[in-house]
Amino acid sequence: MTTLITPVREWYCPACGATDTTREARPHTRYHTCPRTRYLSIALLPKGTKAKVEVREREDYVGDETVQLDPELGRPVMSVVTTRDNGQDAMVFAPVATARGGAG
Repeated sequence: MTTLITPVREWYCPACGATDTTREARPHTRYHTCPRTRYLSIALLPKGTKAKVEVREREDYVGDETVQLDPELGRPVMSVVTTRDNGQDAMVFAPVATARGGAG
């Protein structure tokens, strides 16, 4: 008989300190809506990982594109960058494509 042990992983948010626990054997990442990053969705890190989280504003012209906006400031957000001792992760908010239909 084989006994399967489900790994317990503890996660935390380096910006606000929120925590979560998962019991999943496959590789995975947890996300949450963080009040310290103005309610943008960011990745949780394994507990004990030191990191810094930065919200980067989009610096180029937006025009008619549909972009992610900072919920509090109304400014376009380009990415959320998490810098750790052993690397850097970025969640990039790409513009959404739109189309119009018409009689042809």
